[in-house]
Amino acid sequence: MVILTLNCGSSSAKFQVYDWSQQTVLGTGMVERIGQPNSRIEFSAKDKEEYEAQKPCPTHIEAIRLIMDTIVDPKLGCISSMDEVKAVGHRMLHGGEKFKKSVLIDEKTLNEFKGLIPLGPLHMPANIQGVEAAQKVLPNIPHCAVMDTAWHQTMEPSAFMYALPYDWYTKYNIRRYGFHGTSFLYTAKRAAVLLGRDPKETNLIIAHIGNGASMCAVKNGVCVDTSMGLTPLEGLMMGTRCGDIDPAIVPIMMERLGCNAKEMDAVLNKSSGVLGISGKYSDRRDVQAGVDAGDERAELILAMETYRIKKYIGSYMAALGRVDAIVFTAGVGEMNPTYRAGSVSGLEGFGIKLDPEKNRLSRLRAAETVISADDSAVKIFVIPTDEELVMTEDTYALMQGTYDVHTNFTYSFQSKDYVNKDRMRKLEAKLAENPQLERIIAKPQ
Repeated sequence: MVILTLNCGSSSAKFQVYDWSQQTVLGTGMVERIGQPNSRIEFSAKDKEEYEAQKPCPTHIEAIRLIMDTIVDPKLGCISSMDEVKAVGHRMLHGGEKFKKSVLIDEKTLNEFKGLIPLGPLHMPANIQGVEAAQKVLPNIPHCAVMDTAWHQTMEPSAFMYALPYDWYTKYNIRRYGFHGTSFLYTAKRAAVLLGRDPKETNLIIAHIGNGASMCAVKNGVCVDTSMGLTPLEGLMMGTRCGDIDPAIVPIMMERLGCNAKEMDAVLNKSSGVLGISGKYSDRRDVQAGVDAGDERAELILAMETYRIKKYIGSYMAALGRVDAIVFTAGVGEMNPTYRAGSVSGLEGFGIKLDPEKNRLSRLRAAETVISADDSAVKIFVIPTDEELVMTEDTYALMQGTYDVHTNFTYSFQSKDYVNKDRMRKLEAKLAENPQLERIIAKPQ
């Protein structure tokens, strides 16, 4: 059985083709710059060369059709016919308070998602367009929605409420929702396996640090707090988002700049964060290159970002009482030792002790690693996230009628014997190049 997963943004559509019977990824790719003259597709199929091409995609409908044509192409593709695809899983930014777990998409649920657009005006329209486009191309198979917010629905009101007029919550649903939920779910379950604990007995602090970045406090296996809020703007400093600021800055600068609310929203979401401080880049690889070259602005960015992460670690330690492990994930969390080191520096008194050499070695993305010192009371893991696998498993279980909220449902990757075949092949090659990597591989307990 083949399951297709789609993650449609405002101008992009990421996708993955997964063979459920073989438990392997057949192909992955992305269509970029949808709606622009120079839209393009990138695609990588198993055992085939990577493919890149410019193709006009005025809307998501053309993008979805391009994806379908590519994955069945006799030379480039990974399946022989779209008839092999038995379901599509869609990433949906917002589930509000209506959706606490993944759902099959029918006309009623799609209309409910449309009603949530005010909670995610930058992302929800594209998510919905992706669903509608895929339904037109593949009308006779199940389509499922996997919400970024569902994981966080276990937060108590004391954590998700804002100190604003209460009727803003009752009338307009203004509250903390949190995002990156599929990533937190995957890494939390995997951390429990690596610790040899039942998830319900596991306390974690997870740092999902990519272009978008957020943190999550996990107590007894469920989310009790997270850094993003009503939208993905709150919390950590990000690639182009400001994160936490004094809200009074907004009206002050609107008046001084003479801009309206829409223009200010664009500044906070698209021209702030790393880009705002650097003035020229938002990629942390450019930050690292600047730090290595002694660039003061890059050094400031690194200091700002790691300081905020460290503050969240401290506050979540207080909220949890006991911490079993700190987990780093996503692009920066998985690949940048400098960011990880800065984020836990000075926390040795709290039982958090990094091993510098293990941290330096951990840049492989093909395996889960442990980078804490042997005598660290709190484990520090680097766990490559796999949001697409969560989406795929939710979709399959919804089709089979076996799905439930994550506290009542067991994923394949919760087994200590679980193996990601694609990552294992890459790991074997990396171990052949550098046998020292063996000492940092985290093994299930």
